[in-house]
Amino acid sequence: MTGVCVNQFPTAAGKVENSPYERLAALGITLPPPPPPIANFVTHVIEGNMLYLSGQGPREADGFMHAGKVGGGVSVEAAYGHARLTGINLLAVMHDALGDLTRVKRVVKLLGMVNAVPEFEDHPSVINGCSDLLIEVFGPAGEHARSAVGFGSLPGNITVEIEAIVALHG
Repeated sequence: MTGVCVNQFPTAAGKVENSPYERLAALGITLPPPPPPIANFVTHVIEGNMLYLSGQGPREADGFMHAGKVGGGVSVEAAYGHARLTGINLLAVMHDALGDLTRVKRVVKLLGMVNAVPEFEDHPSVINGCSDLLIEVFGPAGEHARSAVGFGSLPGNITVEIEAIVALHG
């Protein structure tokens, strides 16, 4: 994207969205309150200019958690949506932790865990739901390294869990 700074990028209509909040609004996304931890841990840790986000799951604003086995009773398309929802929850935690998403310099790394049947092989397509969202919200600063792996189970039988490492502006 020649001539566009990391904090700006054009939408499909050619309009430049300047902040993650403008991009969220253009996507029709309102950040929910950050989901509370489900065990003895904190949702995030800031160390220096790095933000480490604990794993989040596909929790709706009303508390409903999407559960099931991907490749069994849950389709790749549904799980992609669950990963996107998990990305929204990660953004909610980021906003709560930082007070302002414009403090995000770069999404560095995601670890995407998929609760899948043993023969399932398309984990990357599921976790793309979160990756695509982060790129839509942060532009090139949302591009990240990533692992997308399958698990035999996840807490509460949720379909996906994703954690993130984020670099912050000094």
